[in-house]
Amino acid sequence: MTGQPMDVFGKRYGEVLLVRMTDSGPRATVYNTFPLNDCPPDLWDALDADAIARDNGAAAALLNGPRYWLMSSITKSAPAQQTSKAFGGLEMIEQATVALSSNNPAPYLENLVDRRAAFTFDAGRPVFELVDPDDRRWVMQTYSQVVDRELSLEDLPGLDSRLQLPVGWRYETRTLSEPLTVDTADRTAHVLQDELTNSYSLLG
Repeated sequence: MTGQPMDVFGKRYGEVLLVRMTDSGPRATVYNTFPLNDCPPDLWDALDADAIARDNGAAAALLNGPRYWLMSSITKSAPAQQTSKAFGGLEMIEQATVALSSNNPAPYLENLVDRRAAFTFDAGRPVFELVDPDDRRWVMQTYSQVVDRELSLEDLPGLDSRLQLPVGWRYETRTLSEPLTVDTADRTAHVLQDELTNSYSLLG
């Protein structure tokens, strides 16, 4: 993925986060199945987080998936040789590190992600956003089937009726008239999740 855009909209993936404690708090190394495979359900459902943590000398292992990309493309500067691991026979590539707010991050609390990537949402497609009390917009980058195994793209426009948003927050849907890019190739990404573990990136 060396600087080349990838067509990812609607693609399924899963992640394993290996959490280790540092002087500045918990930090996770993120391994992602994409683009190696589509996170086959039989392999994903058989993963044992406790065993993965033990086998990798981690304080904890977090299973983050299955998930589906909502951007149209990803541009990512990656080294020629990327670190890969197999978890329960499921091949994954190391893609990012995350400074976690805790070992079990709560909804609507932001985490800092070093992912060196730009996400582009094409014109004409809907985007799903949280707006916080400071009028900052957080665009949904992936929807999740961690909590609701039946959640689909068709459910997202009406998601506001299911979310228990903090005071002063709102959920909005709009159709883009021009491409939208979240460029964190040269800066840290700010990412949070709702209580269904859908993930959002801060714009700008």
